[in-house]
Amino acid sequence: MHRRNFLKTGSLAGLTISTLVAASCNQPSAENKAGETAAADNSKDDIFELSEITITDLQQKMQSKQFTSRLITELYLKRIDQIDKKGLMLNSVIELNKDALNMADAMDREREKGKVRGPLHGIPVLIKDNINTGDNMHTTAGSLALADNFAKQDAFIVHKLREAGAVILGKTNLSEWANFRSTHSTSAWSSRGGQTKCPYILDRNPSGSSAGTGTAVAANLCVIGIGTETNGSIVSPASVNGLVGIKPTVGLWSRSGIIPISKTQDTAGPMARTVKDAAILLGTLTGIDTLDLATLGSKGKVEADYTKFLDVNGLQGKRLGIEKTALNDNPAVVALLQEAIKTLKSKGAEVVEIELYKELKTINSNEFNVLLYEFKDGLNQYLGNANSKIKALTDVIAFNKQNEAKAMPFFKQEILEQAQAKGDLNSKEYLDAVKQTSTGTRKVIDDMLAKYKLDAIIGTTNGPAVCIDLVNGDYDNGFGFSGPAAMAGYPHITVPMGLAHGLPIGLSFFSTAYKEGEIIKLGYAYEQASKKRVTPLFKPDLFA
Repeated sequence: MHRRNFLKTGSLAGLTISTLVAASCNQPSAENKAGETAAADNSKDDIFELSEITITDLQQKMQSKQFTSRLITELYLKRIDQIDKKGLMLNSVIELNKDALNMADAMDREREKGKVRGPLHGIPVLIKDNINTGDNMHTTAGSLALADNFAKQDAFIVHKLREAGAVILGKTNLSEWANFRSTHSTSAWSSRGGQTKCPYILDRNPSGSSAGTGTAVAANLCVIGIGTETNGSIVSPASVNGLVGIKPTVGLWSRSGIIPISKTQDTAGPMARTVKDAAILLGTLTGIDTLDLATLGSKGKVEADYTKFLDVNGLQGKRLGIEKTALNDNPAVVALLQEAIKTLKSKGAEVVEIELYKELKTINSNEFNVLLYEFKDGLNQYLGNANSKIKALTDVIAFNKQNEAKAMPFFKQEILEQAQAKGDLNSKEYLDAVKQTSTGTRKVIDDMLAKYKLDAIIGTTNGPAVCIDLVNGDYDNGFGFSGPAAMAGYPHITVPMGLAHGLPIGLSFFSTAYKEGEIIKLGYAYEQASKKRVTPLFKPDLFA
């Protein structure tokens, strides 16, 4: 859940405080300035053998026996130790997998015998800590309340990862409870994992809730990662961290075994440094799961290999609708958007202005109620089957109150309490709200695509990374475009668009259900024409 975008589009808007004004990051104190300066100096010499490497590169190196999966895994584990746990202390990895090297060894043995399972064979991946792994790792959503939770079995998508031969390096930190705990929360902070930093400017926030995955992939701690999204939690941290992020159609990937917020909006998805890597991961983890009925809708609409849509000429003859309000934002961001529009046109696309947000204005106000009801229902189901002493939302609330100093040192749990006060999913308030939010948003988007004969809708994904502010919480960072596709359950891809004051900004493309292939085609053509991915410099602050 990306709280800043939700505050702008949902009914929480009236609950925000004075933090909606622009803010400056705190300058480094005298006691830590020397350490941060040293970190900045070290970043200039950030020479890493696997920097910006792709899945295809690694497969070629393993095929030629230049690398083994074990060596690759060892290199990533060493880098995590050097700059995530020590040194820069990015704090993106909440837990390492003790079996990672064993998994790598097993894949190397298979390769030696001539067996290669596919493009992910031997490839290290990090996954968000709200996704079950039936192994030695916890699944906690970043909450101390679930610090004892070892999942009984893998989530469906983790099972698919193992089948594909991927090496699970560990789990990433996140905004606690996927940023659905407090109206005054700070993204990328959890009571179990602490605060994750943005690798571009270290006193900036890498955005929620898949912040750890965003930072880890951007900082080259893994090849690819998995995040989850309810509203913005894949595309926002991908944008802020200079990545490609794909939020699939709800139902393309199973959600079983993932700590939920919303059954109508939740999905996991790939986060990568290139469109191709994201497309590889996307196709590998699709499949019908009887434990997630939403996946039944994907039957006959799924591609086993989304890389077939990687076409450098994919923008030719396409018609794209640009959200008009995105053109009236932070001047530095608008300049990047205008440059992107020129690139899109130069590659054969037609771009027309539309006013989608104007049409969605009345619908947005119901989203928060939908999430409150579905969070309570879904979390109680998850916890009821969890291998933890915490068995219901009421237990979470009670634990946090009893352990307030550690569990809630900066912000409280108003959203958890509001969810607990709601009834069940047969409540008229819920049924009315979900009909207007999900069905209504889909109709508006589909009608607009038809009216203007559009292949996709585009806009700035969101503004630059904000300052880490645990006292006041998150604040507004300008235009954000996660809401429409999130509420509709439609596919959304963000691709790096450039830097504003040294901070990455993404360009969004979204369309109607199961059009992942089409938006991947558009995103890839733009990526190849623009080449805007920039490796992070780990600057301590804006002025370094």
